[in-house]
Amino acid sequence: MPALKSWLLAARLRTLPLSISGILMGSGLAALEGAFRADIFLWASLVTLGFQILSNFANDYGDGIKGTDNERRVGPARAMQSGLLTAAQLRLGMIVISVITLCAVIVLIYVAFGSDKLLLSLLFLGLGIAAMIAAVKYTVGKSAYGYRGLGDVFVFLFFGLIGVGGCYFLFVQDLHWLTFFPAITIGCMATIVLHLNNMRDRKEDQSVGKRTLAVVLGKERSVSYHSVLVITAIVFWVAYLVFEKLPFYFWASLLCFIPLLLHWTKVRTIDNHQKLDPELKKVALTTFLLALLFFGLSML
Repeated sequence: MPALKSWLLAARLRTLPLSISGILMGSGLAALEGAFRADIFLWASLVTLGFQILSNFANDYGDGIKGTDNERRVGPARAMQSGLLTAAQLRLGMIVISVITLCAVIVLIYVAFGSDKLLLSLLFLGLGIAAMIAAVKYTVGKSAYGYRGLGDVFVFLFFGLIGVGGCYFLFVQDLHWLTFFPAITIGCMATIVLHLNNMRDRKEDQSVGKRTLAVVLGKERSVSYHSVLVITAIVFWVAYLVFEKLPFYFWASLLCFIPLLLHWTKVRTIDNHQKLDPELKKVALTTFLLALLFFGLSML
């Protein structure tokens, strides 16, 4: 029986704050309309954590069996790469967390919609299943989309538009066009984290045939793409503050972008992208703090 620390390594706890950022943002948007409910927030958080842990197990397994994780890998060691978990054990872990997460999805849908909104329930059940499939198919299987340069698209959709917008809808059961502004911000910042990871691993990924967007773009254009993501995240957040006409103290959230701007400067000037690993944590924590601050202010 593998030790608990082996499963914690495979779960990659440092990724969990980023995954919950969309829930905090969507819940904050709902709180501004007086629609926040603690039970929906709790179950939505549990579902999102389940999706992220499933994705991390699947990535460990998928990259492990494909040989992408090897002795030349730059980032933190993986459980299968380190010999702490076997492929069979990771497959079992994926099944277990999938069942638990699916059960949590069903509970969340019932808590949010009750038993009389069948179409909405089926829609969100479909989104939940789609999220689980996307979590696995990033690296697992011959058609893994992470090996075809599509990882950024899926992260933007599921962390941003669906994560924030879907969470907001669970509370309000409606959508407003301004909701997509903070959703785009969170989506871009989550995509930055993935892209930084792929920039760091670009040379190794290219050598094993993993065509991430960083591999496709190359070194210089990857930096330009990174800049576009940073600028887009900030512009849409400022636009949201302007159009929503929130109280002045919400503008304090712009302070969260100071670390992001410092990070942006470093990425544009660093020559060896294999040294980018510490930057992942900075962007992930910046995203989490922005969402947490907005959530806290929305609850006032």
